[in-house]
Amino acid sequence: MSDIGKIEPREITEEMKESYLDYAMSVIVSRALPDVRDGLKPVHRRILYTMYGLGLDHSAKFRKSAAVVGDTLGKYHPHGDMAVYDALARMAQDFSLRYPLIDGQGNWGSIDGDSQAAMRYTEAKMMRIAEEMLKDIEKETVDWVPNYDGTKKEPVVLPAKVPQLVLNGTLGIAVGMATNIPPHNLQEVCEAVIHLVDHPKSTTQDLFAFIKGPDFPTGGQIYNKKEIVEAYSQGRGSFVIRGRAEIVENEKSKHAPRQIIIHEIPYQVNKSLLIEKMAELVRNKKVDGVRDIRDESDKDGLRIAVDLRRESQPQKTLNTFYKFTDLQKSFHINMLALVDGIQPRVLSLKDVLILWLEHRYVVVKRRAQYDLRRAKERSHILEGLKKALERIDAIIKTIKSSPDKEAAHERLMKKFTFSEIQAQAILDMRLQILAGLERQKISEELKDKRKLIRELTLLLKSPKRIKTVVKKEIQEMKDLYGDERKTKVFSGKVGDFSEEDLIPQEETILTITASGYIKRTNPSLYKIQLRGGKGIIGLSTKGEDIVQHFLNAFTHDNVLFFTSRGRVFKIPVYEVPEGSRISRGRALANFLDLEAEEQVTALITFGKDERHTYLVMVTEQGVIKKVQKEQFDVVRRNGLLAIRLAKGDILGWVRKSTGKDDIILVSSRGQAIRFKESDVRSMGRQASGIRGMRLAKDDTIVGVEVVTDNPEKKSKISHGAGRQPTTDNKRKPTSNVPILLVVMELGFGKRTELKKFKVQKRGGRGIKAAKITSKNGFIVSSKVITSEEELIVISQKGQVIRINLSQVPSQGRTTQGVKVMRLG
Repeated sequence: MSDIGKIEPREITEEMKESYLDYAMSVIVSRALPDVRDGLKPVHRRILYTMYGLGLDHSAKFRKSAAVVGDTLGKYHPHGDMAVYDALARMAQDFSLRYPLIDGQGNWGSIDGDSQAAMRYTEAKMMRIAEEMLKDIEKETVDWVPNYDGTKKEPVVLPAKVPQLVLNGTLGIAVGMATNIPPHNLQEVCEAVIHLVDHPKSTTQDLFAFIKGPDFPTGGQIYNKKEIVEAYSQGRGSFVIRGRAEIVENEKSKHAPRQIIIHEIPYQVNKSLLIEKMAELVRNKKVDGVRDIRDESDKDGLRIAVDLRRESQPQKTLNTFYKFTDLQKSFHINMLALVDGIQPRVLSLKDVLILWLEHRYVVVKRRAQYDLRRAKERSHILEGLKKALERIDAIIKTIKSSPDKEAAHERLMKKFTFSEIQAQAILDMRLQILAGLERQKISEELKDKRKLIRELTLLLKSPKRIKTVVKKEIQEMKDLYGDERKTKVFSGKVGDFSEEDLIPQEETILTITASGYIKRTNPSLYKIQLRGGKGIIGLSTKGEDIVQHFLNAFTHDNVLFFTSRGRVFKIPVYEVPEGSRISRGRALANFLDLEAEEQVTALITFGKDERHTYLVMVTEQGVIKKVQKEQFDVVRRNGLLAIRLAKGDILGWVRKSTGKDDIILVSSRGQAIRFKESDVRSMGRQASGIRGMRLAKDDTIVGVEVVTDNPEKKSKISHGAGRQPTTDNKRKPTSNVPILLVVMELGFGKRTELKKFKVQKRGGRGIKAAKITSKNGFIVSSKVITSEEELIVISQKGQVIRINLSQVPSQGRTTQGVKVMRLG
């Protein structure tokens, strides 16, 4: 009796529960979540297998996407054609996948949110790395199931020679759960996997010695390594990702002297919508000082230009864009994937790689079993052929005397003890095999097959050998497809990140020009020359730009920037980009939030083992102030007030001191005063200071030095630079005799023993330090140094000379000095 039309009463809650669970599991397993073994959702796996069946490898001709989509729908994936085409298109987009699997020809969409062209216009074939996902699939390495209508078989999972789930990541929304896994760098992942093969008990944190973090196809910068490690260890978490932007000086435009140039944007951010949001902030007056925003992207890469007004504060503007647009956003990790093809689980990074490795061990083992079986079958046939060739005359006679093929087959098996397969192979044998060379080929092939059988047998008996094979294949993938990381990872949080663990501690030279360009340079680039030489180009300058600050530092030091308005900023030395001897450097606006017309007038560096406890500040008008160093341990990114200045005065020099030193001030007209540091009491950050030197009309301070009062101690300046320093000394004194070196504006210089400058009371006019004439010019810089150091001098036009200080003669206080550098 038929059940059609029969109605069976059922509790609606039970019916809804079962139906919903059936639907949910169907979505989870068959559509939305990837398999941890090959990292693919069913639609992606079916597209790749369809292309494999169509012969669309990387060396084949392109085929219309419609052909691929149609074949996929008809054979394996009974869903909408646009769903399949969208999945195919994403695998071809280099801004969506770190390692695209499809080589596309035509319009495949853009980072601006444009959709791909219709499938009848685009063409596709597999990328070479996609072929690695399918390699050895014909060797029974994976399980197969019937397709949706039972007419064909399809693979449950691909052999996956690379860990696709972490290489390209995935995004999927199922019923009641979602997955979001970022892409990673293949080279780093392969190194981590090799380490896991050798050290299976390693933790996720151990793997971060190899995998630095996500590596997005769009580049960008990610922050807070601690949060990243926690997210990967738990399988869930978030971290901040920023676009890469810089502030540049635009000398070609009088209307926009400064620009913010955005070179990279965060992953999965629509560029057009980002620009619209930035423009909206400008229209709503949330961002000041922006003249124009343009998309200048082309075939060479992404570029968004933001033109700024002259009075704008570039760093503040950029920070506003970070805060209110997707130029900075949080990326949420949820490493959810199917284990064993059916169980959804949140996995740590180690879990993902271990499960993929276990899959590869199975694939290599099944491949070896398949190859062993085929090798034994072929060896069996070759043994029969070899035996037949040894008795070929009797074989031929037996076959000729047989009435038909079946009888010949039976007689060969009975008379010569051949197996059924061997007898058939002999009957199928061509006469050309009787040639001597062909007989030799059979013997050699049999020898090779026996050797292969021995190797495969040993491989299958040894898990260690299987691991070795997997390691070798991973290394091959690294060598073939490995590339450089695109996304930069910072250890610290946004705003206070540090790269110190990645930066070697080494000596460097910091230079800043009057127009606000900074760089650091290796001191070895300046070779020693003779006194009076012309020097070498030390800095690329344009127009009236001159070198204004020049000092030695170490890469792990912190550098404090003091400005003309009495403010202070702080950054690590290693954040200053390294430049060549003739490069111009980067604009200070990239590092400091300077106001209009505000300039850096002094800078000092602090190392970890700093022995100084005070900072001594001096202005152009001779005002002095002493502050405890601890008051500058924490400096906000937008700066702090360091000294309150009188109207028209400028903070020009900052030096480090111990509290028990002497202070020497030198003026441009050749006067110098030396007094005890104890004459200056310690003050707060916002104090104005007291008089240090009484100056004549039109005279200004040009040099400030802090020296120890005890001549037996090493007398050296603190590692800082004043407003116009053009000399510098290294940190390895070879003498304890302190001297005062002064350099004049026309290239003259001289040394005078410090003991010739008596200690006076603070606030006096001082005594003569040099004879000022039209021949040597006013004093522009002074340093207290020791007698056997090296001297580096930079001219206003960027010429640099490096000489032994012994070449500069020691003279009295009232002399005019000798030619140190010949000026153009």
